[in-house]
Amino acid sequence: MNSEEKEITYKTSNSYSTLNTHTSQTKTVWFVCHGMGYLSRYFLRYFKDLNPEENYIIAPQAPSKYYIQPKMHVGANWLTRDETKSGMENIMSYFDSVFEAEQIQNDVNLIILGYSQGVSVAMRYMAKRQLQCNQLVLHSGGIPKELKANDFDYLSKETKVKLIYGTADEYLDEARIKLESKRAKELFGNRVTILPFEGKHVVNVDYINRLVK
Repeated sequence: MNSEEKEITYKTSNSYSTLNTHTSQTKTVWFVCHGMGYLSRYFLRYFKDLNPEENYIIAPQAPSKYYIQPKMHVGANWLTRDETKSGMENIMSYFDSVFEAEQIQNDVNLIILGYSQGVSVAMRYMAKRQLQCNQLVLHSGGIPKELKANDFDYLSKETKVKLIYGTADEYLDEARIKLESKRAKELFGNRVTILPFEGKHVVNVDYINRLVK
C-alpha cells in the first residue's frame, strides 16, 4: 500500500456576521472571535447590550462546521492540532478579506476579542499582521505556545490587554489559570489586567459591557 498525502490550493468563501451599523457616530469597532461550537451570528448576542450607535461588532465565522450531539445543533471549529500551520494561513487570508471588506479606519477605537478557542486565532493573526488595537481581550482561552514577547513589540504603549476567566471554568484548572496568567505577563508586561469572575466556561457579558465605559 503506497499512501501519500498531497496539498492543493483553491478558492473558497465564508460568511461573517455584524451587529449594528458602522456610521460616523461609531466610536468603537469590535473584532470578536467565537469559541468552539459557536456560529458567529449567535455569538453576537453577547454584545447586544452595547450602545448600538457607538459600537459596531464584526464576528468572523470559523470555517469547519459540524453537528453537536444530541440535538444536532450546528457549531464550528477554528483549528485542530492537525495541520495547524496551513489552517492558520487560510484563516489569516480570510481575516484579511474581512478587514478589507469592512474598511476599518485607523483612527477608530478597535477592540480585538477572542473567546475560548478564538483566543489563539486572534493572537496569531495580530502577531503575524502586526495589527494595532486599543484593547486585546483574552477571554477563557489558551495563549499559543509559539508566541513570544517580541511578537507584540509593535503594539502601541497605550494598548491595553485584559485576561478574563471564570474561577470555576471546567476547562481551566488552577494550574492552567496560573500558567496562562504568567504567559500573558511574559508577553505583555504591565499592560495586562487580570479579571477573574465567579463562574464557569461562559462569556462574561458584564465585563464586555464595561470595556467601553
